[in-house]
Amino acid sequence: CLDEEGKVHEFDSSWRTEDCNDCSCSKTGIGCCTSYMRPVDYDEEKCESIFNKETCSYRVVEKDDHSKECPVHSWVG
Repeated sequence: CLDEEGKVHEFDSSWRTEDCNDCSCSKTGIGCCTSYMRPVDYDEEKCESIFNKETCSYRVVEKDDHSKECPVHSWVG
């Protein structure tokens, strides 16, 4: 399989992209999906979500103080 970056992957192989997608190659082609969950139910007026590309995960923190995490009631991914 030839991925969007021009790299060749063997059949029945899998890898994680720089954009945190998990991909796999089969004889029918390449399939990819996100490797992370996205927060969707939190106080968006008081808090913000920050994506960490190194860990492929989100943190939800107070806008005025990033050291304080906010509760998240629902995630999707």
